[in-house]
Amino acid sequence: MSRPLRIILLLIVVAAIGGGAWWYLHRPSANDALTLYGNVDLRQASLAFNGSERIAQVLVEEGDVVKKGQILARLDTSRLAPQVREADATVASQRAMVLKLRNGSRPEEIAQARANLASAKADAANANIQYERRAALTVNSTISKQELDTAKAAAAVADAKVEVAQSALDLAIAGPRAEELLQAEAQLRGSEAQLALIRQQLDDAELAAPFDAVVRSRLMEPGEMAAPTKPVFSLATIGTKWVRAYVSETKLGHVRSGMRANVMTDSFPDRPQGGWVGFISPVAEFTPKTVETEDLRSSLVYEVRVFVEDKDDLFRLGMPATVKLLPNEEPKALPQNANRVDAKAKP
Repeated sequence: MSRPLRIILLLIVVAAIGGGAWWYLHRPSANDALTLYGNVDLRQASLAFNGSERIAQVLVEEGDVVKKGQILARLDTSRLAPQVREADATVASQRAMVLKLRNGSRPEEIAQARANLASAKADAANANIQYERRAALTVNSTISKQELDTAKAAAAVADAKVEVAQSALDLAIAGPRAEELLQAEAQLRGSEAQLALIRQQLDDAELAAPFDAVVRSRLMEPGEMAAPTKPVFSLATIGTKWVRAYVSETKLGHVRSGMRANVMTDSFPDRPQGGWVGFISPVAEFTPKTVETEDLRSSLVYEVRVFVEDKDDLFRLGMPATVKLLPNEEPKALPQNANRVDAKAKP
């Protein structure tokens, strides 16, 4: 074999050995950190009043940090306050009526009914005596038949009054009917429901923050007419933030729920924030226009949501972020239905 041929073969062997060594040192490993690219996302809410009334006060400005339950705005309640007082008075009247029916007749009312009955009996006895006297005089033709008829009618009227007085006494002793009590109780419940509704409308005149948040937008001002379909504020949550990234099907097997990660942004590349994989989409989708991957090509990808422990409040909505998954670290314990909950909570 000639010398040049031996040199060529030697170079080929050296190149093969060098290539094999480079591949061995740089070969893919299941322990290598997988890098994903995405954008910071967070939960947002548009707040509107439940009622339709003119706005009286707007108490916060854009950029203010608000706490859960803090009052952000108020409606004009000049028309609701009198309605509350009127409904409250109606409820008090209905309660008094129910109490009256439950207690029944007072002893004084029964005594009065007995006295009325005794008076009616006395009048009836007197009317009957007068009738009998006139009947006796009719035999001798001392009085006319008309006078006798008048006395008879008076006696009949007196007897009827006795029956009326007796019925009144019986009713006073028996008390109200059960149906009357049920009717009064039903009317009371209706009045109480109406009062509760008006009081709820009065409470809804104050717009409170549903969670700790930052006021992103102040959309309405005092004097404007509020409505349930017209947001007054746009809020962004402070605590829960995540990076919405996408992973290809070939790398999906390296991603697991609870896997730890470091999240970095271009604004703070030297201050990585800890995070974990909280959601992996069960459904594939075509690469969105806003996706950021190393190979920008149309393919089926899966959405991955990496939650961030942004203790320093560095991340902002829409900020590009780099996620490095850490397969060797202990994964975060997640609820059994974490993926389902996170999927429903997509903004």
